[in-house]
Amino acid sequence: MEHMTLKSWPDVAAKLVAVAAGRAPADLVIRGGRWVNVHTREILDNHDIAIADGRSAYCGPDASHCIGEATEVIEAQGRYMIPGLCDGHMHIESGMLTPAEFARAVIPHGTTSMFTDPHEIANVLGLRGVRLMHDEALLQPVNIFTQMPSCAPSAPGLETTGYEISPEDVAEAMTWPGIIGLGEMMNFPGVVNGDAKMLAEIAATQRAGKTVGGHYASPDLGPAFHAYAAGGPADDHEGTCEADAIARVRQGMRSMMRLGSAWYDVESQITAVTEKGLDPRGFILCTDDCHSGTLVNEGHMNRVVRHAIACGCDPLIALQMATINTATHFGLEREIGSIAPGRRADVILTSDLRTLPIEHVIARGVTVAKDGAITVDCPHLDWPADARATVHLGKALAAEDFEIKAPEGANRVTAKVIGVVENQAPTKALSASLAVTDGLVEGDPAQDVCQIALVERHRGTGGVTNAFVSGFGYEGPMAMASTVAHDSHHMIVVGTSREDMALAANRLGEVGGGITIFRDGKELALVELPVAGLMSDSPATEVAAKAQAMVEAMAACGCRLNNAYMQHSLLALVVIPELRISDLGLVDVRTFELTPLFEQEG
Repeated sequence: MEHMTLKSWPDVAAKLVAVAAGRAPADLVIRGGRWVNVHTREILDNHDIAIADGRSAYCGPDASHCIGEATEVIEAQGRYMIPGLCDGHMHIESGMLTPAEFARAVIPHGTTSMFTDPHEIANVLGLRGVRLMHDEALLQPVNIFTQMPSCAPSAPGLETTGYEISPEDVAEAMTWPGIIGLGEMMNFPGVVNGDAKMLAEIAATQRAGKTVGGHYASPDLGPAFHAYAAGGPADDHEGTCEADAIARVRQGMRSMMRLGSAWYDVESQITAVTEKGLDPRGFILCTDDCHSGTLVNEGHMNRVVRHAIACGCDPLIALQMATINTATHFGLEREIGSIAPGRRADVILTSDLRTLPIEHVIARGVTVAKDGAITVDCPHLDWPADARATVHLGKALAAEDFEIKAPEGANRVTAKVIGVVENQAPTKALSASLAVTDGLVEGDPAQDVCQIALVERHRGTGGVTNAFVSGFGYEGPMAMASTVAHDSHHMIVVGTSREDMALAANRLGEVGGGITIFRDGKELALVELPVAGLMSDSPATEVAAKAQAMVEAMAACGCRLNNAYMQHSLLALVVIPELRISDLGLVDVRTFELTPLFEQEG
């Protein structure tokens, strides 16, 4: 495979020199394009790019001296030549696809470099899962750099994961060829409070000369934020407003602004550049989480760049934020992120810088996509059997497992309720007065309160944590279950009927994970995710079609929320306020403590 043999710049420098000087023919010349130079932020009309051994050799006004008999020539015909797009922070598992199928989905959209944090699989399969993701990533015809996950569990003491990541694991991973740094340091209270384990993971990364990813999910920009910055995280994608972005870049961190399937944080922060006039080199665009439907129908990093431009950003600055800024941040400025000599020849041809149609994609000097269709193979790893058998329920679940018993003698209770907020990761800590029937507390459709359960799936304990959730608008007897449950990835079941909740949970046990929706005892939709209960190795179009059927089934059950599935999958994310559910109980993330389901009466 051509892409497996990419040699380093020093290994091929003699060849690049010979091509640029005209002594040796290029493998490929792109002729007559408008070179978008992200180093100088200028557009150079009628320029050529000569490529050899997967790297740019000559970038200048006339490459005719580089063309030999066997040189492939692509006529740019006045189109813009822009660097391949880089996603500075993302989780492949969120697309419900393996790295190979994710790559196949995003290459036609012009993404040629990804910085991926496989912390979802780390929670399920530990260091071995990270290694499997890393190994498949290195097989791809584009650049997928892996960050070693830092936080499994993301909130120690508040959840139990399939595996725990240790500082020793981090130090080992730093020696792997495709590891670029440490994944987002989500345990920000740990860093702020000087937690020895978290600081040891950061130290192991820094000593290896690699980049530490940040995740400071708090609006507090006082001493706690400064303490976090002092701990070593080099970037942060959890900002939601202009002040957040400004605070990060002032501290020498990169502000990563995300547009994913459910994240809309570019528009509110990019004003730091477009209105306040801050130096844009401190800002990076990313997706964080994109599900398969978004990838198939709307795009990937091309969608983010278009959005930034629509928010008033100069197109060349928006492109810098998705190319050179990202490369510089990870210490790869002389490897990727620009069209310049020695760099990997990752080039997109587009006829318009604002609408950004991705017409021709070249990665490492090879055409990988044309007019929206992929033209190369994305090789699959042979995933081992135990990575496909990760849903361990310990028993067949029954309706009784989802009963919520009322306090002795109560005929009404005031229960804490997780309140879903449309298009936002944070939830609200609500409360509702609920009726008791035969000693059991019931949800209340009139208040839009239904049940939520977290079913333990890593160790087969048979454990079920029950609570209440509001905001989905479900009507009639139904249940929805998912083994994608950030970050510990147990199983989340939400429903109005305990019988349907049991059916849905057992169904996922049977198929090895995924998402299912039952109504009145019948399955309406199923998305099989056999790899770690998180991913499918089927093509993105197939997964997207099943996911779309799942969205339609949610709507058929009364749900009107935008991106409701993303909300479902985040209900156990015990690092984002206010109220979450874990295998240990209900978690108040404002205080990082377990909290009782019922409020004390009297």
